[in-house]
Amino acid sequence: MGTSASKNPDSSHGGREGGGQLYVSLKMENFKIRGDLTPHVYGSGPIIGSWDSSKALSMERESASMWELSFVVPSNHETLDFKFLLKPKYSNSPCVVEEGPNRLLTGGTLEGDARSALFKLSGDEDVLEYKVFIKADIVSPFDLAASWRAYQENLQPSRVRGIPDVTINVAPDAGFENGSAASLELDLEHYVVPAPTASSGVVYAANLAETPRSLVHAGVFSKSDISSSGWHSSSQTGVVSTDHANSKKDIEVIIGDSTKFFTASGMVESKSVGTFSPLQKQQDGQRGLFVDRGVGSPRLVKSASASAFTSDLNLDSEAKKDMPAAAGAVAAAAIADQMLGPKEDRRLAIVLVGLPARGKTFTAAKLTRYLRWLGHETKHFNVGKYRRLKHGTNQSADFFRADNPEGLEARNEVAALAMDDMLAWMQEGGQVGIFDATNSTRKRRNMLIKMAEGKCKIIFLETICNDERIIERNIRLKIQQSPDYAEEPDYEAGLRDFKERLANYEKVYEPVEEGSYIKMIDMVSGQGGQIQVNNISGYLPGRIVFFLVNTHLTPRPILLTRHGESLDNVRGRIGGDTVLSEAGELYAKKLANFVEKRLKSERTASIWTSTLQRTILTASPIVGFPKIQWRALDEIYAGVCDGMSYEEIKRNMPEEYESRKKDKLRYRYPRGESYLDVIQRLEPVIIELERQRAPVVVISHQAVLRALYAYFADRPLKEIPHIEVPLHTIIEIQMGVTGVQEKRYKLMD
Repeated sequence: MGTSASKNPDSSHGGREGGGQLYVSLKMENFKIRGDLTPHVYGSGPIIGSWDSSKALSMERESASMWELSFVVPSNHETLDFKFLLKPKYSNSPCVVEEGPNRLLTGGTLEGDARSALFKLSGDEDVLEYKVFIKADIVSPFDLAASWRAYQENLQPSRVRGIPDVTINVAPDAGFENGSAASLELDLEHYVVPAPTASSGVVYAANLAETPRSLVHAGVFSKSDISSSGWHSSSQTGVVSTDHANSKKDIEVIIGDSTKFFTASGMVESKSVGTFSPLQKQQDGQRGLFVDRGVGSPRLVKSASASAFTSDLNLDSEAKKDMPAAAGAVAAAAIADQMLGPKEDRRLAIVLVGLPARGKTFTAAKLTRYLRWLGHETKHFNVGKYRRLKHGTNQSADFFRADNPEGLEARNEVAALAMDDMLAWMQEGGQVGIFDATNSTRKRRNMLIKMAEGKCKIIFLETICNDERIIERNIRLKIQQSPDYAEEPDYEAGLRDFKERLANYEKVYEPVEEGSYIKMIDMVSGQGGQIQVNNISGYLPGRIVFFLVNTHLTPRPILLTRHGESLDNVRGRIGGDTVLSEAGELYAKKLANFVEKRLKSERTASIWTSTLQRTILTASPIVGFPKIQWRALDEIYAGVCDGMSYEEIKRNMPEEYESRKKDKLRYRYPRGESYLDVIQRLEPVIIELERQRAPVVVISHQAVLRALYAYFADRPLKEIPHIEVPLHTIIEIQMGVTGVQEKRYKLMD
């Protein structure tokens, strides 16, 4: 049954103290709302409109099950005669008027018994029932004036004293509500545009692993072999280069001998923020403790005895390469590891263990992408790639028999080559190596432990799958994608050979029971499963475990889009919290139609926005899906530059303008954020996107979407500030068992 309430029912007659206005909120609730019918209000009173359904006022969706219309009643007209009706959203079909007599609202209170609104649809035996809620309050003239001024300035209702958006004589958007779908092109393929450096197809994940330089130097194969093996192979997301060896020009963390630190009066000046912070004095040439957390302006160091600042810290290369190019908590953890942990703990080897077709390579690729995005120097070394380059791709199942001494020696040889390459890369500055192979016997794992002794810490990552359906799917994908079977024209013959190879591995397989390890057991589907952890400690291993707990292979799309064009976009100003322009409002409607068609069979999908109104307004026409606001999705904060144009920054703050121009990744706006700061606050969003099994539509801002896109596309950190994320364009990221693929839709020119 419906309910009604009035905070001050005695105020319905006569004048009000202080000249307050009566605020009324009408709400309708139905947990089985039909998306093609929109609730409206109409009636004889001047506030409601008239008994003409074409002039009825549209109710706004407040939640997945609630619709609301609020208005202010003038003191000379406090009795309203009205009814609810349902309007078809995208057609000119007749409206459906609620059953029963008219409703009378006097002073914010319904006369007679409160009742639900019942609608009988033509041709349907069922009756739609909406619960009705009435709320009344007295709004002071000052609050009312503030609300009206905000509405006039922003062309959008505002909030008054926590009251939901106050709507004053706002006519419905007849064009959209009365079936504008016909004027909005709904052929999704009509909007498809090429993605930057688009890939021509799915790329085998192992081919994106590190190229064996030991074999290149030995002259084992030719340049054409390098090309065919994926040296410059384009990834699923359109990234051309797969070599992520970043040369560090900017040092994030420099650490010295902690036993020789002592307090001094030396200071570090940050030109970008105009403040000083203590710097521990250097003694006898020892390096001081210094953390660059992402501010772009050069660091000027002044010792107690020096008369001038210098920007050259004159640090040795070994100390520079030990630390990840990351910020904040990552840098703090790195400092702790350097000061408190043994030398080998500064470098980490994640050694995969598992039978073929258990998702090792896919897990390795995802983990590599995640750690790179966080700023850790990470590379994926795939032993199968080494084997193919050294011994060819036409090895039969006999090559993998445990009683084949030649095959066993050859496989151990390429494993040792890959391990040597990984350790050499770590000595040059790499931090995390992902060693991807079956490593199915203790003897093989002991060989790797011996090679890594004193050079890096090893954590075994074992993937176990007991679901025969998933194993069979993975085997078939292997036959279709792996270069091992590219020259096998007979699919069934390839399938038999691979299953024989798998049987050879199963005969000698020994689960991990030694050292530090993580076991992923039946985690593929994201539904159940378990992770076992043994002897795992430290910041980075902890982050890896947390990531693996939340990852799975369930295929689903993730749609990334900027908000519709805002008034600040038109004015060329950064930051702010303005509403949409006319073009932005049109995009919001087109986006709603796009999402409704693209995700029409995905009723568990959700819409994520920032807390800024331009994203919320862009999402508002989308119905039928829950909407979640993330503060982490807010635009990069420009600090004192918020609301300025770049020309104004260049004219009034030339040093800041030049600092940002030199290093957009690390530059932090005065009292604002850098791109590295944005990446750190987005990590919970990434984890939740990985955890979701249903589609997600993310409506956010340019800098934020650049960072999110870089994660899925595996783009280097230095490229993030320059990634193209145009307005009124949807980037669809398809996540699944074959990796990540991209598609772009441009809804407006």
